[in-house]
Amino acid sequence: MIRIGVVGDIGAGKSFIAKQFGHPVFNADNEVSKLYKKNKKCYAKLKKLLPNYITSFPIKKSHISKAVVANKKNIKKVVKIIHPEIRIRMNAFIKKNKNKKIVILDIPLLIENKINKKSDILVFVDATKKEINKRLKKRPGFNVNILKKLRKMQLSVEIKKKKSNFIIKNNFDKSAKKNVKIVLKKILRNA
Repeated sequence: MIRIGVVGDIGAGKSFIAKQFGHPVFNADNEVSKLYKKNKKCYAKLKKLLPNYITSFPIKKSHISKAVVANKKNIKKVVKIIHPEIRIRMNAFIKKNKNKKIVILDIPLLIENKINKKSDILVFVDATKKEINKRLKKRPGFNVNILKKLRKMQLSVEIKKKKSNFIIKNNFDKSAKKNVKIVLKKILRNA
């Protein structure tokens, strides 16, 4: 099985690019949303650690955001509870797709949390700052302070780029799909 990790800056279009590969995608952001909506165990743990912010189930992302903005230590508390759950779900996804030739891992902190394996192929999604900022401002509940805190948790874009095997330029148009096909051909040729 070829594991392709899609990495890049927040708002660079990693999830869009991940889907373009046409293979099973593990999307960590979607899994986090499911945890907030359906996992009472996570809710209980988060409520215990952040009682002033987590007050009702299902967990609202806006409440997590308020906790993070209020105190930078809160983001570490959230990560400590959420990431082990995401890792379990990712392992289940890989097991379920063990007979597939390729799986795509769309996990924002893939490298930072050492989730990737040495044999993983890393694809960096490159987009202009202008495009990224334009897209981020359209997101519901966009908050510059949270964005800054999330970026501090991540490796710099330059480091991610250096660690990557391939770079895909995302102009947020049809060329992105073409760029993915080119990279996929190269990956399959070297497999």
